[in-house]
Amino acid sequence: MQRPYNFSAGPAAIPAEVLEQAAAEMLDWHGSGMGVMEMSHRGKEFISIYEQAEADLRELLAVPSNFKILFMQGGGLAENAIVPLNLSRAATVDFVVTGSWSQKSQKEARKYAAEVNVIASGEASGFTTLPDPASWAPSRGASYLHICSNETINGVEFHELPDLKALGCDAPLVIDFSSHVASRPVDWSRVGLAFGGAQKNLGPAGLTLVVVREDLLGHALAACPSAFDYKTVADNQSMYNTPPTWGIYMAGLTFQWLKRQREGAASGIAAMEQRNIAKAKLLYEAIDQSQLYINKVAPNCRSRMNIPFFLRDETRNDAFLAGAKQRGLLQLKGHKSVGGMRASIYNAMPLSGVQALVDYMREFEQLHA
Repeated sequence: MQRPYNFSAGPAAIPAEVLEQAAAEMLDWHGSGMGVMEMSHRGKEFISIYEQAEADLRELLAVPSNFKILFMQGGGLAENAIVPLNLSRAATVDFVVTGSWSQKSQKEARKYAAEVNVIASGEASGFTTLPDPASWAPSRGASYLHICSNETINGVEFHELPDLKALGCDAPLVIDFSSHVASRPVDWSRVGLAFGGAQKNLGPAGLTLVVVREDLLGHALAACPSAFDYKTVADNQSMYNTPPTWGIYMAGLTFQWLKRQREGAASGIAAMEQRNIAKAKLLYEAIDQSQLYINKVAPNCRSRMNIPFFLRDETRNDAFLAGAKQRGLLQLKGHKSVGGMRASIYNAMPLSGVQALVDYMREFEQLHA
């Protein structure tokens, strides 16, 4: 039986192969007599799972050796506090506000940094464009500069990370890459720290990924809880407190699935990027060629992962969603703060799922023309 296509923004679809493997290993992982959820996080069985997951992720994302990979808890919202607790040094931090998530991030940072400067914002456009980095005016001596490199709700994405050094800025770049991690390569030469919840592209909710440059460790505020001090977490291989063992295991299976992906001569993340470009192109073209649907985001910064769109006649929204559900096209309702529709087409969404959505959208438009 064909599973429905799940367009949820997160928690989101997980590759069927990963779910099937997890189901097969649920009661007995590799002859250990235990399921992963029952294991000691310090036992040799789980340590092997953790070490493999970390190694696979480092390989997939080409993470340099001078960066630490941390598996934490709390999600992106908690990192909005944990980052300034570790990096602000109770001084000035800069933010570029490009949508709902970076807006939340800068508000949270004000609790911990001495000063928070919003040095650029897309609010005037309704968060449908990204402010040109050439127009940014970073603060002198800022502890870091924060961006959300893909805004899940508003559907804008940095297709190239800003080069802060070219802007005359020495601050490390912090990126919230929750909703497009592992969908494309990362230019680590431009990044000081990246964080993201796992529940969109990496696995189930409950696991948070932090990739942090080693020279940024060891500067946490005195008030920072020990379990959130990046240096403490790094020194203890993410085991200072009991880590989200099931989430790490599931992410590890997803990393292995990603490594197996192929598109022509490309493999791993390069293959996923090609696939994601094709999926996004298919859906955006269907929207742009339509008389019923509209996407308001400027073409040069449209997200490949989260595609919001609106029916020009919004009285038909309920009928559209009901028909989509009947077709096995799930979770297409837009975020409550912006309305409309949203299709999240993360790595686990196959091209056939996007094609099924496009076919339905065209049929619905013909019926309601």
